[in-house]
Amino acid sequence: MKGTVTTAGSEFLAKHGRPAQKDAKCLAIARQRGVQFVGKTNMSELAVAVSGMNAYYGTPRNPIEKWWRLVPGGSSSGSAVAVANNEADVAFGTDTAGSIRVPAACCGIVGLKTTFGLVPIDGVYPIAPDRLDTVGPMGKDIASTAQGMDLLEAGFAARYRQAVAAKPSAQAIRIGRVYVKGTKPSVDRAVDDALAATGFTVIKLASEFTDQWAQAQKDAATVAAVGAWLYDLKFQNQSEVTIRTKAVVALGGLEFKTAYRPALARQAAWKSEMQRAFRKVDFVALPTLKSLPPHVPPFGGTVAFEAQMLNLQNTQAVNFAGVPALVVPIPLARRSIPTSLQLVGPGRSEAALLNAGRLVEEAVQRR
Repeated sequence: MKGTVTTAGSEFLAKHGRPAQKDAKCLAIARQRGVQFVGKTNMSELAVAVSGMNAYYGTPRNPIEKWWRLVPGGSSSGSAVAVANNEADVAFGTDTAGSIRVPAACCGIVGLKTTFGLVPIDGVYPIAPDRLDTVGPMGKDIASTAQGMDLLEAGFAARYRQAVAAKPSAQAIRIGRVYVKGTKPSVDRAVDDALAATGFTVIKLASEFTDQWAQAQKDAATVAAVGAWLYDLKFQNQSEVTIRTKAVVALGGLEFKTAYRPALARQAAWKSEMQRAFRKVDFVALPTLKSLPPHVPPFGGTVAFEAQMLNLQNTQAVNFAGVPALVVPIPLARRSIPTSLQLVGPGRSEAALLNAGRLVEEAVQRR
C-alpha cells in the first residue's frame, strides 16, 4: 500500500524496508470505490511457512476454538483471523501453494484461490510469480467472498449474479471426488456428507488421477520452496530473520539442485490432465486439510512442525495447474468446530465456483 512498508511479516523488512511509492495493482478497484481499509494484516515471516505463526509480531489468534489455541494457518494468517474475528468484511491474501485456503480452513471461513494471472501481482511480495503466485479474497461466507472478488476483478459481480440467476440444479453439477491418502476418515466423511446434502452428482475419480495429484502436490511444493530461496536468499545472514525461516529457505536451495527442473518439466502435463478431468466433471472436490489444524506449539514452531503442517494441506496441486479453488467450512460430526471442503474448477470459473459454494453453504446450514 502506498506510503506503507511491505513487511511480509518480517522483522528485518519492518525495520529496514522503505514505504511503497505506489499501491499494488490489485488494490486499484478498491481504491476507486473508496473502500475503507482497516489495516494490513500479519502473516508467516516472508510467506514461507504454513502454520501462520510469527515470532516477531506474534501469532494471530485463531478464534475458532475458545479453549485451545489452534494454529491460524498461513501464510495469510492475519487475513483469515481478521475476517473470523469480524474485524473486516473482506480480506485479501496471497496463495502460492495454499496460503489463502489453509488459513481459511483453519479459521472456519471461506477463501478463494484465483486463476493464475487473473489478478495482477505487481507490487505483491513474490515467492513464485512466474509460476504459482495469486491474489484472492477471504470472507465469513460466500456472499462476502464474492464481494471481495468484485474488488479484484472488474465486472465480477455481474458474472456472479448471472451464475446465481441461471439456477442450475445441484444434481446437474458433476463433482469429481478425490480421496487423498492420509486423510482422517472423519474429514472424508464430512466432505462426502456435505456433497450428498447439497445433492451434487458425485463421480469418484480414478486412482491414476489421485496418483498424479500427489505428484503435482510434491512438484508445486518444490517450485514454491525454490522460489522462496531465490527471493529470500539475501536475508540468510540477517540476524533479524528467524532460524526457522532460514532453514526453509535453505531447503529451497537443495530442492533447486535436485528436484526443481524435473518438477517444472511435469507442469504442462499436469495442466493437461486437469483439463481432461474437467471434460468429465464440473468441479473436483476434496478436503482442504487432511485433519483439523493442530494446536500452536508451546515453545514456538520448528521446521519439523512446519513440515507436519505442509503434509496436511491438499492445496498445492491446484497452484501447479493454475486453476481456481474455493474452500468452504462444513460440519464435522461430533465436533464443535468445522472442517473444510475444497472445490477446484477450470480456469476462470470463479463465479461458477462461488455459486456451487453457495449451494453447499445453504445445504449444510439446513442440516
